[in-house]
Amino acid sequence: MKRFVRNFVRYKDLFIELIKKDIKLKYRHSYIGVLWSMLNPLLMMVVLTIVFEALFRRQIEYFPVYVLTGRVLYAFFAEATNTALDSIHANAQLIRKVYVPKYFFPTSRVFSAFITNMAAFVPVILAMLVLGMDFSLYNLLVIVPLLLLLVISVGVGLILATIAVFFRDMKHLYSILLTVIMYMTPIFYPESIVPERYLPIMELNPLFPVVRMVRDTLMHNTLPGAGDLLFASGYALLYLLVGLVVFYRKQNRFIHYV
Repeated sequence: MKRFVRNFVRYKDLFIELIKKDIKLKYRHSYIGVLWSMLNPLLMMVVLTIVFEALFRRQIEYFPVYVLTGRVLYAFFAEATNTALDSIHANAQLIRKVYVPKYFFPTSRVFSAFITNMAAFVPVILAMLVLGMDFSLYNLLVIVPLLLLLVISVGVGLILATIAVFFRDMKHLYSILLTVIMYMTPIFYPESIVPERYLPIMELNPLFPVVRMVRDTLMHNTLPGAGDLLFASGYALLYLLVGLVVFYRKQNRFIHYV
């Protein structure tokens, strides 16, 4: 861990440049740039609201905001981990030529996805205003689950980036897993419709407690649930530690496979 911190401090400028590069590449040749990060979840909210609001209107108050918060969190997690997965192969030439802390590549992808996707909270605030929802100081606590999700995504990204170096089909396998995670996350349906016997399985999904905490702070103006906070913190610590250990143990072999 000391080496990790020392390397980060020494190469922090490079890390910042990698984040900037990822953001620029994402919106290269785009006319409206970061606005796509706002329009995409907004359009998805409109579609999902039209399709599902009549079905769940009585069970979910402020359905558009409910859908939008779930969609934004899932979109960030999917983009961050998916781009981190391919980061080592994408930077193979640089890895072969000069020394760079290799964990910078998947981690910078996660951070750049975090920055661009957090712009999607602008439509969330606008939707809350349009629907006449109450605002309070509790809304500021949304940063807690967001940071926990960032740490979870870094850990998962490190694990995926390591596996993808040795197992090229991981990208295709993970796209299936992301679909499973999407349906295991209450994005457009209420948690109450899930049979109680299946809830323990649903809660294995790291997005599950995070989404609930975000909705607690934004929609219900309450503190995040203690159980959700404990689960999400445990996931963050677990995935980060496993990701760092797996990545550091295998990184010296990357050069033979990229």
